[in-house]
Amino acid sequence: MMKADKYSNLFTPELTALILRIGLGLIFITGGLWKLSRLLDVERVTGILERYTASNGYINQFFQDYLFTGWLGEIITPWGFMTALSTFELVSGIALIVGLMVRPLALIYMFLLWTFILALPVHTVPGQLSESATFQAPAMLVQIRDIALSGLMATLFLLGAGKASVDSRLFGAVATAREFDWNTLGLLTRLSMAAPLLIGGLFASTGAVPLFSTPGWLLLIVGLMLVSGAGVRAAGAAVVLIMLWRMGSGINFDNTFLDIINSFKREFAFVSAGLILAALGGGERFTPADILRRIRAYWSAANPSARVTSD
Repeated sequence: MMKADKYSNLFTPELTALILRIGLGLIFITGGLWKLSRLLDVERVTGILERYTASNGYINQFFQDYLFTGWLGEIITPWGFMTALSTFELVSGIALIVGLMVRPLALIYMFLLWTFILALPVHTVPGQLSESATFQAPAMLVQIRDIALSGLMATLFLLGAGKASVDSRLFGAVATAREFDWNTLGLLTRLSMAAPLLIGGLFASTGAVPLFSTPGWLLLIVGLMLVSGAGVRAAGAAVVLIMLWRMGSGINFDNTFLDIINSFKREFAFVSAGLILAALGGGERFTPADILRRIRAYWSAANPSARVTSD
């Protein structure tokens, strides 16, 4: 069991939590600010509402009918819903950065990120083409980055607030677990990070799937390294380079600063995860050596006569 005392001198559990929560917090600060800058601007509010409620937006017809019609529609408007959600993003992002209510927020986002997948408009009926522009790939593939972020939120939930956090000042050592099984957390982190890379590599020809401005074959190789647990530190370093390349290639100086960073906001968290994996590895669970040990143990338990003979 790889506990906290086996961490490197630099990447303590507290620092690991700090790095992860900063990367995750930047996503929601950026996204919240970007959306609010449009929702509170009379000249741009129509554009962002149409962007989210269009057939290729982020809220499908089922949820639009549920939220904005009937008795609920008398209370909730698209503008009110978007403004409330964006304000929560901004406030929660700041809270993650300063380390306030880290575990409750991580738990909320673990589930909230999945609602973005449920609400995505998609059309994948065999033999039929949609007359309107919409997503032609399953929602889980289009939103695979949010699935990865949900996994990283689970890691943060287990890590706690960590270093330089308000929670640690208010609640002391309780804010961060004192012992960790990095074999478990490393597995969760590397599988979460592997998901968008594997999907990008396997479905590189699908326009709706994120490719991080990187060839699909490279994403596939790094993703397989993370899944297998072989060379995780090298794969973690590759993740950092891929995400930095994506961020650099996404810079368009014709756009505002907020537009630029919003275009690659999720990559902040992926850089954090890559740094952690490069420093700590992905644990020993379900690596090739661990799988071989499990097979031998299973075979030995299922064939006691063979064990006696070998003895």
